[in-house]
Amino acid sequence: MSGGTLIVSRMVHLHGNIKKHFEKMGFRDITITAEDKGKLNRLIRDLNPRIVLMDSHFYQCCTPVMIAELHRQFPKLNIAVVSTGGFPADRAMYCIVNGARSYVNLEEGSEQFYKGLEEIRNGKTYVSPEVQKRFNLRSSYPTPSKKLTAREEEIIRLLANGYKGEEIADALHISLRTVDAHKASIYNSLCVRNENEVIRAAIYLGIIDPKELDFYGRDYALNPKLEKIKRRLEKSCLIGI
Repeated sequence: MSGGTLIVSRMVHLHGNIKKHFEKMGFRDITITAEDKGKLNRLIRDLNPRIVLMDSHFYQCCTPVMIAELHRQFPKLNIAVVSTGGFPADRAMYCIVNGARSYVNLEEGSEQFYKGLEEIRNGKTYVSPEVQKRFNLRSSYPTPSKKLTAREEEIIRLLANGYKGEEIADALHISLRTVDAHKASIYNSLCVRNENEVIRAAIYLGIIDPKELDFYGRDYALNPKLEKIKRRLEKSCLIGI
């Protein structure tokens, strides 16, 4: 299917209807899949599609992060994100920042939506007006996501287990300023706004397992717990798809 269209959607029960709909719009040689991460990578290598249409909710809150990973694997891949609703414009902006060439949103009206899909079908780029507004409001272009470092994953594990900034600094023998710098980098890499979203994204991406979360009172001992977390970290892998 070299040169065709790959649609990435978890709505398996609607795959047949989705394929027919896009065929009517003129997209050719369509393959539709619900495969993700490594399996999706292999499928892209096998098919070499001209366009990849990805559902904005395919990776839930982590779609922008996973697009960044996909872009690292296939820097020339034409990725277009398609939203049928409920995906925040700020998060949609980071889909573009992280390597998607286009973003269309049905919530902005069917006329605008199909206009965007027509542009994408013709090999052009298209960014929905609401997402473009987010770019226009910024004085500088947002920084793309990058892979988390081992230290950043360590800090995520401590955050997820209830550690505050000062406690993380004490446990890791670093300054609070360094902790804050790592947290800012984590927020950018995961395209999140606060610690709650960090934990949610980390669980979804498999950085932490909910079963390993242990919460203690204010008098808990940091060092034994830190050693436990470090042992788990050694067994884990960095983010990848």
